[in-house]
Amino acid sequence: MNKIILTIVTIIFISSCIYSQDDEKMKKINSIINEVNEKYAPDKRVALFQIIEVEKSGNNFILKGETNQPEAKMELIQELKKENISIKDEISTLPSKELGNKIYGIINLSVANLRSNPDHPAELSTQAILGTPINVLKKGKWGFYLVQTPDGYISWLDDDGFQQMTKEELNDWLSSEKIIYLNDYGFAFSQPDKNSQRVSDLAIGNLLKFISEMKDYYKINFPDGREAFVKKDECKPFNDWYANVNPTPENILKEANRFIGVPYLWGGTSSKAMDCSGFTKTVFFLNGIILPRDASQQVNTGELVNTENGWENLKAGDLLFYGTKAKGDRKERITHVAIYIGDGDFIHDAGRVRINSFNKNKSYYSNYRDNMFIRAKRILTSVGKNGIERILDNSFYKLK
Repeated sequence: MNKIILTIVTIIFISSCIYSQDDEKMKKINSIINEVNEKYAPDKRVALFQIIEVEKSGNNFILKGETNQPEAKMELIQELKKENISIKDEISTLPSKELGNKIYGIINLSVANLRSNPDHPAELSTQAILGTPINVLKKGKWGFYLVQTPDGYISWLDDDGFQQMTKEELNDWLSSEKIIYLNDYGFAFSQPDKNSQRVSDLAIGNLLKFISEMKDYYKINFPDGREAFVKKDECKPFNDWYANVNPTPENILKEANRFIGVPYLWGGTSSKAMDCSGFTKTVFFLNGIILPRDASQQVNTGELVNTENGWENLKAGDLLFYGTKAKGDRKERITHVAIYIGDGDFIHDAGRVRINSFNKNKSYYSNYRDNMFIRAKRILTSVGKNGIERILDNSFYKLK
């Protein structure tokens, strides 16, 4: 009887040791996953590294998930091997093999809505305008695809919003001669006649492939091959437009003022509706400058302006950032951005594109924005450095 009890105790002891070892390994695995995740994908908007399950199977730990950061996956496996942890790799690397060689696309609508989940009622993450190239990462449900825009945003887009392409097809589009649409809003027609059937609506900044000229119209192609006609006085050949782009403070404010009254839309980046950073991004884009997508990203660019004594050192065209300051364990949070005009005034999208002021003597002074102000960045002195780029060719952006 004593031998039986001793055997049972021994089995329990050995089992508890095994479970204890497994628990320690599981803690180590999770710790390494978190470290790699923080290194390669600290901003979930622009990088995907999801280990959704770690499962024990025999002597192995099975890792399941997906990433578009192959170097992150490689480092994770290497670090686990250093700890003598035996794993089975079931982490998918995107783009998915299911896509074949069609892992690129071009936005095919005047303004395409990209969402947080593969469903039309899902939150709007961002927008992309006609002619923008994208990376296609995987196919989801209900005709949605996970895609990545040139500014890095990873979101879901339905298949009506873009034309899927191979690398060769993408290069053909990028290298083709184009026109850029420069009216706030308009249409492409089936014939060189504004009374003919409309093919699509258009928004400022849209890119279309040039085919030929016909009197007062350009004949153009959409990414999906649709042919249409656009009035010449509403657009320009891209290269002609870009050659004359001059990003001065005056021109920044000129473009900003054209959007006065345009309504606020969370995730919006077009002349139809926009959010605060979509507004600044669009204004600078129309001056040949590429800004990151969000206010919390834009604040990390440009040259810091000394605002310790208020707005006396600010210059027209500077970006102003608002939010909550760091306090104790609470980190700084940038939630809003505006463009400085002068004399304490700034233009921003808050409910609609409007002008407010730091100047308490003005009727449109904003006490709320005054109290929420954190810092200012000068963008126009940082073109080509400090995270600020110019549009270099008629592909608008380079895919990552």
